[in-house]
Amino acid sequence: MAVEIAPNGPLLSPIVAGMWRLNDWRLNVQARVRWLEEALALGVTSFDHADIYGDYGCEALFGEALKAAPHLKGQIQVISKCGIRLKGKAHPYLVNHYDTSAAYVRAQVDASLKRLDVERLDLLLIHRPDYLMDAAELAESFHALKKEGKVAHFGVSNHSASQFELLDRQWPLATNQLELSVLEHKALDDGTLEQCQAKRIRPMIWSPLGGGRLFTGKDAQALRVRALLEALAKDYGVSPATLAYAWILRHPSKPLPLTGSGRIAAVKEAVDALKVDLSREDWYRLWVACRGHDVP
Repeated sequence: MAVEIAPNGPLLSPIVAGMWRLNDWRLNVQARVRWLEEALALGVTSFDHADIYGDYGCEALFGEALKAAPHLKGQIQVISKCGIRLKGKAHPYLVNHYDTSAAYVRAQVDASLKRLDVERLDLLLIHRPDYLMDAAELAESFHALKKEGKVAHFGVSNHSASQFELLDRQWPLATNQLELSVLEHKALDDGTLEQCQAKRIRPMIWSPLGGGRLFTGKDAQALRVRALLEALAKDYGVSPATLAYAWILRHPSKPLPLTGSGRIAAVKEAVDALKVDLSREDWYRLWVACRGHDVP
């Protein structure tokens, strides 16, 4: 089921498991191993991390599972992100800020490799646009990390089309991880998805269920979308969550949605969306439900 996400880019599963809530799942080591095995059985082989997730703790929890079951390492692709400095007890910064300097990126990659208990990241993303980023310097860091065998491919997350282009001219990027859901349409209109199509790069999508708002929100927009989603889901014979993933997958940029749940049943709902053939008209019906008006 693996797909190439960019020309000469990494092979990832079409549904990626997001690990940012791993600490909240409260799974012991053996339960984490079972969860990984069950995800792999569904065809989900790619796992998305960031150094800061779980107050810098989620990568270590994942690494503990790999130490307990090292045979899984050859079956998975590990993704991580860096570039955000979050203040806390272990990091007494004066303010949260971004850092893409060569020294910081290298240090965070080394720390992630140690916490995850892997020798190489399949994909490293710059987590947020750094207003002080030196694109040439960062590209040199990418070159060194790849030469040393620590990172295979590089990309970005939450970058605008122009920010992506600046770095991509220095080093070919494999993806842009963006927010998109039936409730969040910014990426449809800001040029990032068009850029992905033009460069034949598949975007990764975070918060595909609107951070849970799709099913818990009480505002008029969420209620409109939920009502239509539930009605259409019955027509397609799938769950509303599966249809929400299918709405994202329908885009011609061929996105890779990230799950965020510790429930394997929820991961399966995302995988089931790969089989849904959502019509163009129904896609636009959900667009209209979100916007609250007809197309221009």
